Amino acid sequence: MTESRTILYPAPMPMLTHVLACLFGIGSWVAINGMWVELPLIVPEIPEGWYLPSYLTIIIQMANVGPLFVTLMHRFRPGSLDERPVIGGIVVLGMVATFLLAFLWKHTMAVGSVAHSVALLVLSFLLSIVDCTSSVTFLPFMMRLPSQYLTTYFVGEGLSGLVPALVALIQGVGVVRCLNATELRNGTLENSSWTHELQAHYQPARFSAQVFFLFLSAMMAVCLGAFCMLNLHPAVLLEQKSERYLNGVVRKGGPELPLQTSVPEQKPMLGHTPGLEDKEPLSSFGKGTYRYPQVVFIFVVLAWVNALTNAVLPSVQSYSCLPYGNQAYHLGATMAAVANPAACLIAMYMPIRSLVLMGALTALGSAFASYIMAVAALSPCPPLVHSSLGTALIVIAWVLFVLVLSYVKVIIGVILRDEGHSALVWCGAVVQLGSMIGAMAMFPLVSVYGLFTSGDPCNTKCI
Repeated sequence: MTESRTILYPAPMPMLTHVLACLFGIGSWVAINGMWVELPLIVPEIPEGWYLPSYLTIIIQMANVGPLFVTLMHRFRPGSLDERPVIGGIVVLGMVATFLLAFLWKHTMAVGSVAHSVALLVLSFLLSIVDCTSSVTFLPFMMRLPSQYLTTYFVGEGLSGLVPALVALIQGVGVVRCLNATELRNGTLENSSWTHELQAHYQPARFSAQVFFLFLSAMMAVCLGAFCMLNLHPAVLLEQKSERYLNGVVRKGGPELPLQTSVPEQKPMLGHTPGLEDKEPLSSFGKGTYRYPQVVFIFVVLAWVNALTNAVLPSVQSYSCLPYGNQAYHLGATMAAVANPAACLIAMYMPIRSLVLMGALTALGSAFASYIMAVAALSPCPPLVHSSLGTALIVIAWVLFVLVLSYVKVIIGVILRDEGHSALVWCGAVVQLGSMIGAMAMFPLVSVYGLFTSGDPCNTKCI
C-alpha cells in the first residue's frame, strides 16, 4: 500500500507583498519630488538663484532619453529587454546620486567667466533619468505580480511626493513669519514719513539640506531593498508563479503550485459583452479588449491627465495659493499631496473600469484645473482674496483636482495592466510624453513671458 504524502508550500503573505510594492513605488519619483520641495533652502546658496526651477524643468525633459530608449527597445526588439537589471541599475544610480548631492550641491565651477552649480545640475540630470525611466520599467515589472498589487504600487508612487513634502514640513522649509517693519521715506529723519507694513521672514530650517539629501538616499536604498525582496522572497515568488499559472505562461517542466483561491476579478468595460473572450479580439492592441478608438481615447486621457498633474498645474501652484496667504499655500500643497495616495486607496477598493466614468471624471478634474488656472492668472488679486471663503475654495480645488485625476490615472494603469506587459510599457511612455508636453507648454508662459505674477504672502494690495 502506497502512502500518500501532501507537500506543503509556504503560504502566501499578501500583506508583506503589499508593503514591498508600496515601498518599491515610493522610489519611483521620491528623488525629484524631494529636489522640488527643498528649493527654498537650495536657491539662496547657489549662483543660479530662482532660475534653478527653470533649469530643472529643462533637465527633466532631457532625461526622457531614458524612457525613449526603453520604449524603442520594446517596440523594435520585443522581449529582448528584461526590466529587472535596468531597475536595479537606476535605483542604485539614484541612491549614489542623492548621496553625492548631500556633499556636492553647494560646489560651483566656472563655466566661461560665470560660476555655475555644475555638480548640482549634473546630479539632478542623473536623478531625472532615474525617475523618468522608472515610468517605463517599474510598471511593466509589476506585471509579475497579481493585479491587486499594481494599485498598491500606485499608492507608493503617490507617497513619493507626500513623504518628502512632510519631511520638508518638519524641516521648516519655506515657513514664513510676517513681521511688522517700517520703511523710511523722503530720505531724512526730521522730515520723514513712516509707513507700516508686513515683511516676510523665512525661518531657519531645523536641519540642513545635506541631511535631507541623505534621507532621500536612504529612501532609494529602501526602494532597492523592496525590489530585491520582490524578486527573492519565497512568499512573493510563490505569488509570481501563481500569477504566471493563471495567465497561462507556466514554463514547461515546472512544478505545479497551489493557486490563489480568489476568483479573478470581473472587469466590466465599455463595449464589453458577455462571451467576448470566445470571439475575435476587437483590435490587435494588448488582448484586444478595446477597439482602436477606445485605445486612442485611453491614451489621450492619460497624456492629458499627466500633463495637468505633473507639469501644468504644479508650475502655477504658488501663483494660485500665495495671494491667499502662506498658510493657504502650505495647506493646499500638503493636502494635495495627501490626496494622491488617498485616491489610490479608493481605487484599490472601487476599481471601476468604465470609459464613460473615466471621461466624466477627467472633465470634472479639468474643471477644477480651470478654476486653479484662472486664479493663478488673476494673481495677485484673484476673487475673494481677502475672504476665508477664497482660501477654502482654492485649497478644496487643489485637493479635488489631485484626488479625481489621480483616481483616473490609477484606473487607466489597472486597465492597461490587464492588456499585458507591452501596454504598461506604452502607459509609462505616454505618462512621460504628457508630462513633457505640459512642461514645454508652461515653461515659456511662466519663465519667458512672465504671464503670472506672484502674490506676497504677507501683503496683498488689491482694491
